[in-house]
Amino acid sequence: MQNLGIAITGSGSAVPTAFLDNQALTALVETSDEWISTRTGIRQRRLANPGESLTDLAVAASRQAIAMAQINPQDLDLILLATSTPDDLFGTACRIQAALGATSAVAFDLTAACSGFVFGLVTAAQYIRTGVYQNVLLIGADILSRWVDWQDRGTCVLFGDGAGAVVMQANETDGLLGFELRSDGTQNNCLNLAYKASNLDLTQGISVGKGSFMPISMNGKEVYRFAVQKVPEVIDKALFRASLCVDEIDWLLLHQANQRILDAVADRMNIPKDKVLSNLANYGNTSAASIPLALDEAVRQGKIKPSDIIAASGFGAGLTWGAAIFRWSR
Repeated sequence: MQNLGIAITGSGSAVPTAFLDNQALTALVETSDEWISTRTGIRQRRLANPGESLTDLAVAASRQAIAMAQINPQDLDLILLATSTPDDLFGTACRIQAALGATSAVAFDLTAACSGFVFGLVTAAQYIRTGVYQNVLLIGADILSRWVDWQDRGTCVLFGDGAGAVVMQANETDGLLGFELRSDGTQNNCLNLAYKASNLDLTQGISVGKGSFMPISMNGKEVYRFAVQKVPEVIDKALFRASLCVDEIDWLLLHQANQRILDAVADRMNIPKDKVLSNLANYGNTSAASIPLALDEAVRQGKIKPSDIIAASGFGAGLTWGAAIFRWSR
């Protein structure tokens, strides 16, 4: 059989027009632009308005990726949406499929929080490598502002909203050079968006939980420690599977969580700063959207060139983390 490899042939991104800068946050919590920027590298974040949906952002990013890949929505076989903040708890990928007019595509959601795009990339590749599907649309999108406690300065300064997408196609040579995925549920309490139930009495002796969710909670020190330790390890393992050394990668593309994490990982791996892609100053932490958002921006700015090798790593709630080494194909 031929065409059992994957090529990433298109990218796109979308963010809300409204932004909240650090100075504006000082009206909500006790903080300052200096405090936020020196500890996180973030200067502003984009926020979806109440009428703006995850579907809207995902569709806009997807249309850009499909156009760059020079295919039609009807050519898609699979739409995979990585998100933790769906418009519908039953799933949002099907809404995106309908909005795009991708009538031949099966669609479903995948939830792995800030690791979602990397997990989705590996998942989508398996469908292509086995010959089941030829054209896959992978989307990473989140509207975290829906679930932020805007009185908690430890979290409200971090998160923003956005979407990014890529088109992956069957190819004679394989652009996914190596990967490694990991999970550790024993540390789940470090970062979560937890279910909260209130009791609802139905009849005598029978009660159910009426569902809602708590705001995002995070142990920032533990998450930082986890990321700085685990991310270099998982990238090293993915590079080993790709039979590459760190000097052979053109770009380091990490989940855009905190500039100090990006700097620490690059330092530990002896990767020069000019090889590290970073745009979180303008967007904050957009969870599953952060890697494809930064990828698309770098592609459209002309930084990433055809055949460049990218080491991408996502990390976050679960706890989950993973790395994928891939070649940009367009």
